[in-house]
Amino acid sequence: MEKTTKNGIHRIRQEGGKTIAWAEESGVKVLEKDGYYFKDLAKTGELLPYENWRLSDEERAADLAGRLSIEEIAGLMLYSPHQAVPPMPGGPFQGTFDGKTYLESGKEPYAISDQQKEFLEDEHIRHILLTNVESPEISAKWSNELQKRAETLPYGIPINLSSDPRNGAKDSGAEFKSGGSEISKWPEGVGFAACFDPEVAGQFAKDASREYRALGITTALGPQIDLCTEPRWMRFVDTLGEEVEMSKKLTKAYCDGMQTTEGEADGWGKDSVNTMVKHWPGGGTGEAGRDAHYAFGQFAVYPTGNFEEHLKPFTEAAFHLDGPTDCASAVMPYYTVSYGVDKKNGKNVGNSYSEYLIKDLLRGKYEFKGIVCTDWGITQDPEKTIEGFGSRCYGVQDMTEAERCLLAITNGVDQFGGNSESGPIVEAYKIGCEKYGEKAMRERMELSAKRLLINIFHCGLFEDPYLDPEESAKIVGCEEFCRHGYEAQQKSIVLLKNSAKRAPEGQKGVLPLKKGLKVYIPERKIGPSKAFFRIDLPAKTEDPLPDGLPSKYGTRVSSPEEADVALVFVESPACNPYSTEDLANGGNGYLPITLQYRPYTAKKAREVSIAGGDFRENFTNRSYFGKTNTAYNEADLDNILECRRAMGDKPVIVCATVNNPMVMHEFEAEADAIVAEFGVSRAAVLDVVFGGYNPTGRLPIQMPKDMDAVEEQSEDRALDMETYIDSEGHNYDYGYGMNYEGVLPAWKK
Repeated sequence: MEKTTKNGIHRIRQEGGKTIAWAEESGVKVLEKDGYYFKDLAKTGELLPYENWRLSDEERAADLAGRLSIEEIAGLMLYSPHQAVPPMPGGPFQGTFDGKTYLESGKEPYAISDQQKEFLEDEHIRHILLTNVESPEISAKWSNELQKRAETLPYGIPINLSSDPRNGAKDSGAEFKSGGSEISKWPEGVGFAACFDPEVAGQFAKDASREYRALGITTALGPQIDLCTEPRWMRFVDTLGEEVEMSKKLTKAYCDGMQTTEGEADGWGKDSVNTMVKHWPGGGTGEAGRDAHYAFGQFAVYPTGNFEEHLKPFTEAAFHLDGPTDCASAVMPYYTVSYGVDKKNGKNVGNSYSEYLIKDLLRGKYEFKGIVCTDWGITQDPEKTIEGFGSRCYGVQDMTEAERCLLAITNGVDQFGGNSESGPIVEAYKIGCEKYGEKAMRERMELSAKRLLINIFHCGLFEDPYLDPEESAKIVGCEEFCRHGYEAQQKSIVLLKNSAKRAPEGQKGVLPLKKGLKVYIPERKIGPSKAFFRIDLPAKTEDPLPDGLPSKYGTRVSSPEEADVALVFVESPACNPYSTEDLANGGNGYLPITLQYRPYTAKKAREVSIAGGDFRENFTNRSYFGKTNTAYNEADLDNILECRRAMGDKPVIVCATVNNPMVMHEFEAEADAIVAEFGVSRAAVLDVVFGGYNPTGRLPIQMPKDMDAVEEQSEDRALDMETYIDSEGHNYDYGYGMNYEGVLPAWKK
């Protein structure tokens, strides 16, 4: 046995027993029994079952759940809004300190805000979503401050910090990404699919779990295992692709790597992070590619009846892991209305409100025993306009918030993402008591409490929730993890084209470029656009290499005339799928989502949409047939074509950030080489361009022949699109890729 004290944290390491740690200021005492030490979290002076680490997590959770009041259980069922550390004024996630902004307060960056104190103490919240952090050390100190305060409160229930994916090498700025803060950098989800090697995803999960624990995070809001069979969906890049067998392998590798602590019989321990797989029953089939964060994108459709395949990453992978933890800890249903799926009740409502999808399928047929947590913000009253970024209570807008909560709870939901007020859940309990009886409702609430507490016990937080900030700083973004991440970035890059037309002597293609060349890199121009929160953004110009071209590669010059080669960085086309102007002019507001740069007119679109019907609309047909839309970044195509013209017989290399499949025929023939990447650093791309890494990645998607092919494919079916064949006869189909020597061997399942 070893006793230590550091930074006000007492710790006892016990041979043959659990390490326990507690804060001096919390008032917690230690109990000794049978030669072992236990924390007296309830401050009763006797060892209660939930305090006894010799019992199973399930026994401990059941004991504690039975002791909690309904108000305390309701607090466990909440999930805080996004928390930034520190919460800077002007940012999207603000907080105050004694009524002052962070900058005015003079507080340390790891101080607990007024709002955090309130939801810990008054609302009994123990699940907190962390976004941006100033540094690993600050995150660790903030986590310790939260845990100290939680330890002083009744029963000493620790905080379960969670995070959206935060290791992406390219920051998207979207709501569902989180700031990394000196963390190892990896490809986006579909980039793991491009590696065609589940071990890469497994290595990521092992490394990321260590980094997460060092930041205080014990739940990952991922992986995102939607089969992305609809190429226009804005969350395409975050998925593990559209091919079900690869998605299943990656899901298992990811969840096992995150949840498993080596050497523990049941897998759970100090390195474990709970995974919350999302989004049940699959969010990758939004009609015409629209997204359900917005009411104009609420409907998921299944035109070929292929619903069952979208369940497989969950039912055949996440719920049946190869590792000792057996099953992903939690599931998040998506916002979508899975249109026409509920044949039993005939109800088209948001997934968490669907008795068929949650109670009958998830809890019933597939026997999922873990936590079901709603996506963020589904219980409040809806926005008045269909474009508003607000509550997503699709199909149940006529209910009160408490009635919505009760419906979700009776379906089998345990937790409400983004809700920090317990009142509606307590009110739901009261309504449930009148409807089902107090005994039945108490049992149902205790069941959710038990599920939620088990995951906190799994990670060992009741024994030792405290971090050493100095150790955290050494772990997060350490050389080993950063090297693994960079290697994964390299492996995920796909070489689509490498023409021999302008290849140097002795090479089969124009790549790799020789070092020491003069390189022209045009600036990108992006037109006015809509932000994730539907805020209008002005036009902008950006430098794709703001830190300059590293001198080891060559010299950046300011004009094509001076250059030996042009390097053109582009992003896949992006556009606005809904127009209030169109609505005001007598249209229905719906526009085509285009995957091409030039203006696209939807001549092959459905004339009548599959799904429709919203209380804010006096029509049900959401078709955009015959309408035209243009990509915000149409100028990316101009850059390619202008470089081709200006460079004459000198090479033009296109480096494309692929957030969605792209219509390649607009520019492919004008490029000597095309490099596709899925959210990696510029350094990794330049390695492929200049010979630092011979590419091995393959397309985890299909590139469409044209927009007609996109319209003609089905939202619910994988690999059903007519693909692009380039000017050299190469088919940009799933599994295609090249290296410097030529086309990679054909991919086989």
